[in-house]
Amino acid sequence: MSNHSRSEQPGPDVIPHPVLDVPIDEDALVKGRRLDLVVFGVTAAIAVGFLIWGFIDTAALASASGDALGWVMTNTGWLFTLAASGFVLFVLWIALGRFGNIPLGRDDEEPEFRTVSWMAMMFSAGMGIGLMFFGVAEPLAHLVAPPPGAGAAGNPDAVQTAMATTLFHWTLHPWAIYAVVGLAIAYGVYRKGRFQLISAAFEPLLGDRAHGGWGKVIDMLAIFATLFGSAASLGLGALQIRSGLQIVGGIGEAGNAVLIGIIAVLTCAFVLSAVSGVARGIQWLSNINMVLALVLAAFVFIAGPTIFILNLIPNSIGSYFQDLAMMAARTGAEGAEAEAWLGSWTIFYWAWWISWTPFVGMFIARISRGRTIRQFVTGVLMVPSLVSLVWFCVFGGAAIKAQQDGANLAGEGSTEAQLFGLLGEYPFATVSAIVVMVLVAVFFVSGADAASIVMGSLSERGTIEPHRKTVVFWGVATGAVAAVMLLVGGSDALTGLQSITIVAALPFVLVMLGLAVALVKDLRQDPMMVRRRYAIAAVESAVIAGVTQHGEDFVISVEKIPDAGTDTEGDPGTDTDGTAAPTAGSPG
Repeated sequence: MSNHSRSEQPGPDVIPHPVLDVPIDEDALVKGRRLDLVVFGVTAAIAVGFLIWGFIDTAALASASGDALGWVMTNTGWLFTLAASGFVLFVLWIALGRFGNIPLGRDDEEPEFRTVSWMAMMFSAGMGIGLMFFGVAEPLAHLVAPPPGAGAAGNPDAVQTAMATTLFHWTLHPWAIYAVVGLAIAYGVYRKGRFQLISAAFEPLLGDRAHGGWGKVIDMLAIFATLFGSAASLGLGALQIRSGLQIVGGIGEAGNAVLIGIIAVLTCAFVLSAVSGVARGIQWLSNINMVLALVLAAFVFIAGPTIFILNLIPNSIGSYFQDLAMMAARTGAEGAEAEAWLGSWTIFYWAWWISWTPFVGMFIARISRGRTIRQFVTGVLMVPSLVSLVWFCVFGGAAIKAQQDGANLAGEGSTEAQLFGLLGEYPFATVSAIVVMVLVAVFFVSGADAASIVMGSLSERGTIEPHRKTVVFWGVATGAVAAVMLLVGGSDALTGLQSITIVAALPFVLVMLGLAVALVKDLRQDPMMVRRRYAIAAVESAVIAGVTQHGEDFVISVEKIPDAGTDTEGDPGTDTDGTAAPTAGSPG
């Protein structure tokens, strides 16, 4: 069956045949829509209430968040563990199975962005800030304090365990989580013509209720997850920039006032970037940051233990796959030590990635129009995972080698200072430290401006171009929430970021599970799937009729048959005299 141009598609008042892809009303997707007073009003009020509570009585908020974290870890840690691994299996099944060739757009549509720019924007928005913060810190942490059950520090397998655990947190699992939301949104918007809302993807399950009260609740949960997830990233960026200023600028011990000042500057920067739009803001920043990150990684690779890093890459891949099942199955059932470790590492990461899914998923959906599901999943899973593998082998491997050679990076300074400590072992330490601070700032700007745009879009009924006032409000709110989260952590600011992120992400886990079910139900009724059912049924019917009536001397042709029947599933039937229903085929 040939593709149809837009001029050949039915008009807006005509319901297209289920085998044809749906015409998209481009104007409806782009044009501004009015503010959803319920979604914006409720979420804004709760966010402001959280800020007032945090600034007025930080101790009470810290106590409440600690209690909430304890309940979440004790009662729902298993849910995070099962869901994260389940999403990996889910997206692989979607991509490798019969749904893989379905395009995220019209049948004949080409990708909107070039592949290089697509990958750069996707990676930079997805986890760039985290790579800068944990690139050295996490492998070192697992080296000197291995996960529960992995043996004592200094055992012969400590390096392999450290790298395998790090890759477990940063490769397939996080990007599969992003892919679930990205697929559901991209498919709904560019294949079905729905609004860019998390709730709109629930139409196959909820029907019209997806646009009513239940839909508003879903979109509000998405806003909260985005708000706290992006605020956690801003907090990590502020901590690392403060550490860099202490080292490079020699400003001595910098307290909360410096942190809040850094947050204010970064907030202004990403608000300005957000209101400039995707093409002018995010794409430009992402490309610049990718180049800077490559330069920094190449410098450490050349100046550092090059052969050790090269040996570490295949070793880490093997260790990752060897330990994957064990790492994916680790829960609090192994004891209090394991539960505490999971809260600081694995569960925190799964919650952090889940809290980022509304805006990263919607953002990669926005830039992935025209790609097939298989291309989307391959790009979203494999490319960033390979980059993470190389990044952690370069920075983590250099840090591990320095630690083994007596540098004691893990025992000196804070977590956020360890990258600067590693760079201090090489030439041009001051220059490289400045590059790190620029990278951290721009990585955050390129991710957080996407977050503020997405929160604006969710607040304005799914418009692709939300009003600047709405975007600015959520940008400022993100910076203020980051400040509160750091204050809640007190002297250990990272703890405050981790605890509140885990608690805020819990409701959205349930949303994502529902989203996966809705996506499968949607894909089963996709025009390509309906065409396949038509083709199989029609060809089978035609072959039976042809052999019955003509033996092996017949052809299958396409022609109109009066009174052709159609069953309730939309599959073809046969006419009253038993000849084949309309089919497209070749001579028999």
